[in-house]
Amino acid sequence: MCNALGPDRSNHVPTVSFTACDGPLYSLVSTKIFLVCAGTGNQINGYCWKDVLAKSPKVAWSISLPSLPVSEPNSPSSVEVNSMVTSVQDDVTYLFAGCGNNLIYQFDLESGSLVNKFNGHTDYIHCVHMRENSQQCVSASEDGSVRVWDTRVPGEAVQVINPYKHDTCARPGLGKWLGCVATDDSDWLVCGGGPSLSLWHLRSLMPTTVFDTPNSCLHSVQFHEDTIISGGSSAAITHWFIGGSKKAEVEMHSTSIHSICINKQLEDTKVLSSAGTGPYIDVCTNFGYKAFSLEL
Repeated sequence: MCNALGPDRSNHVPTVSFTACDGPLYSLVSTKIFLVCAGTGNQINGYCWKDVLAKSPKVAWSISLPSLPVSEPNSPSSVEVNSMVTSVQDDVTYLFAGCGNNLIYQFDLESGSLVNKFNGHTDYIHCVHMRENSQQCVSASEDGSVRVWDTRVPGEAVQVINPYKHDTCARPGLGKWLGCVATDDSDWLVCGGGPSLSLWHLRSLMPTTVFDTPNSCLHSVQFHEDTIISGGSSAAITHWFIGGSKKAEVEMHSTSIHSICINKQLEDTKVLSSAGTGPYIDVCTNFGYKAFSLEL
């Protein structure tokens, strides 16, 4: 990324490419040491960053998803991993995987062992997210619900939100599915998909703000400083004030935004990147405009 931020446009193409898993790749997550990749095929693969950067990537470890019993109704033969997130708790790094069989799996990333699984969604999971400074995992699903899980205790979700059941959020013509969810460092949660993008307080479990997104189903959202940044089925990333008014709209290459990521590790390379339909990753150095695009 440091090279890409320079004036030489030859740095705007991939330096290494490789097949990370069999079949489509649906989810990526990074730790300081590993790039973790998953898609279809019941497998999660880990690659050492030092091998990737040396242009000789190889699978460092692999985790197999548990097989469902044959008697399980409508159980898929191959489970896709749609979303992953990591969390460090008591010096142990855990990986949470939201899957197409309606389950969330929690793995110990060092041993690869299954620690927990969370069951409550009735349709496949689009997004998993960890609450900051907390041991709670939040998930958004095709079933129209957001569920908050206490990762220390197996069992049912401790909180459930159904935006499609609220008239201010519901958009029946677009469905009840939820494609994205995020929380801030206090008690606020934002989510969207078929229902409108909406802000919820986790103590009252009521929507306080509904954002005006009439032509967009939401696929990605996150809090950033005093704003909310969202992307979906339109060719732009939108910055919102918490109160609901639009701060900025930034046009992107993609006609639909599937992923938004902010590099927060180093202040001198803090950039916003987005990807979706099309062979480009758009990069914003100043979040108010697109600086350049990386071509795949």
